[in-house]
Amino acid sequence: MKNTNTNTNNAKLILLHPYILKQGSSNRLWLLAFISLFTLIFLLTLIYTRDSFSPSSTTTSSSSSATSTSGAAISAAVMGGGHATAQYPLPKHVMNTLIHYSSNANTTEKMELSDIKSISDVLRRCPSPCNFLVFGLTHETLLWRALNTHGRTFFIDENRYYAAYMEEKHPEIEAYDVQYTTKLSNYKELISSVKEQAHNECKPVQNLLFSECKLGINDLPNQFYDIDWDLILVDGPRGHWDAAPGRMSTIFTASVLARSKKTSARTGKTHVFVHDYNLDPQRVASEEFLCKENLVENNGMLAHFVLERMDENCFQFCHSKDNSS
Repeated sequence: MKNTNTNTNNAKLILLHPYILKQGSSNRLWLLAFISLFTLIFLLTLIYTRDSFSPSSTTTSSSSSATSTSGAAISAAVMGGGHATAQYPLPKHVMNTLIHYSSNANTTEKMELSDIKSISDVLRRCPSPCNFLVFGLTHETLLWRALNTHGRTFFIDENRYYAAYMEEKHPEIEAYDVQYTTKLSNYKELISSVKEQAHNECKPVQNLLFSECKLGINDLPNQFYDIDWDLILVDGPRGHWDAAPGRMSTIFTASVLARSKKTSARTGKTHVFVHDYNLDPQRVASEEFLCKENLVENNGMLAHFVLERMDENCFQFCHSKDNSS
């Protein structure tokens, strides 16, 4: 009995020994930590997997893919046809442009595709980097900037608030405002007075920065007058009512800039496009300052002129007798 009791007591001492209890508690803590870590990893994996394959993510991915495809198709059509091949990564402003035209395809205030293609064909052949001057901030503004990605595109508009808005919303846009002093109702008198001053203030070749000609734009930054422009688009100012400024100033200014190129290192030719050419003020001003002899294409709405550099001692805009009177 003594031995039995002794053994029993010894067994109790072994089971209740502090070292044994400490070892068991440590093992349980490690097991609890391992289970907690495993549970955390499982939950994170579950959440990440669900977010990656959620309907909203799938929709966004599909929308981006559709926009890129649509944008590539637009770009291919404008730049001369062929298969649309997406190249990544695209510059941010190019992506913004493609999204803009994909989401505004039904707007009525836009150029015909054939007109856009005529201008883009010249842009594609333009020496790099191409200097592109655009009068007017229009529906095509982002498109012109995107198509001339490696060149400089300079926009001029009559609305200073809209120009500031466009620059803030699209930092890649370089836009300036100009305050026109002309009125559309006086376009014939203005054109006649400028022709009379062709030997003085309104010479075909001059630095417009110092010009006092009524139709010359002379209040833009100095750098504007130091650039040899390869392509000029007259698509502004807006408005066809009597009190509107008309496009006589922009057509005259384009004519002088094209003839006054400073360096022969670039091509001596400047392509000038006039939009809304079917309206009398645009047509009459174009015939007087851009000249019929330089007209290479006219589809009614858009006229394409090609002007050569001119000697500074020339005082006649047009060589043909029909246009010089």
